[in-house]
Amino acid sequence: MGRVTTRVPRLRVDVGSGVESSRPDTVLVEEPLEVRVEGEALATTMRTPGDDFDYAIGHLLTEGLIHSAHEVAAMMHCTDVDASGVATFNVVDVTLRPGGHLRARPRARTETMTSACGVCGSQSVDDVRSALRYAAEPGRARISPAVVAGLPDTLRSAQKIFERTGGAHAAALVDTAGDLRVVREDVGRHNAVDKVIGALARDTDPPFGDLVLVVSARASFELVQKAAMVGLPALVAVGAPSSLAISLAQKVGMTLVAFARGTTFSVYAHPERLVAGQDVTQNI
Repeated sequence: MGRVTTRVPRLRVDVGSGVESSRPDTVLVEEPLEVRVEGEALATTMRTPGDDFDYAIGHLLTEGLIHSAHEVAAMMHCTDVDASGVATFNVVDVTLRPGGHLRARPRARTETMTSACGVCGSQSVDDVRSALRYAAEPGRARISPAVVAGLPDTLRSAQKIFERTGGAHAAALVDTAGDLRVVREDVGRHNAVDKVIGALARDTDPPFGDLVLVVSARASFELVQKAAMVGLPALVAVGAPSSLAISLAQKVGMTLVAFARGTTFSVYAHPERLVAGQDVTQNI
């Protein structure tokens, strides 16, 4: 397995004092990962090595290509090598169970996915919306505003790679009490979401109607889409939402929280899930 971090030389410049200093620094590794199904290339993304099988399962689920991890019979790394002859483990080959097949055609893209790109390059956002299988149930996953406010700190406390590098996004699945179920980190925010969904899906079939997705990034369209594909009823983001993310959350019944920092947050879709002893949504 490739390294998650690496050491590089760094020159630190302080313009105020005129001091320059050199020392090694720890940075996050970014390498390509190609996912193949039955030997055929499906997608290539830039990611942080590690949890590659979780990513493959999560990506297939959130793209609507499979409905359950049980449709996968096996996964293996192809031992491709770099220019120096060292194995990179940058290809995952997925084998479906006998008689199995992808449930949809992979979305056509105009470019290779990057660590900053989830559905960008897709021919049409309508392709994404039409693929959704679950609608979030309005009576499920009631959660206290106090718990919501504490989720960014809960996520931050589990970001071990970010602690070392300052360069990793994180995604977590938590229950309505705010307890962590799964956490994953990656250079790409959408990769982190695919990894965390894939990790849970290897043991539990979607929909995940009693859990909340928490992300260290902004609430973009592709993150709402990925959450909706597996029936997650709520998404809490540290950063800002996009207009299309809000529109999709409203359409599929998902509670969308953004700017979750300190004791405050903003709700952009379906605040009715937020309860604390009594219905407080009118004050949010």
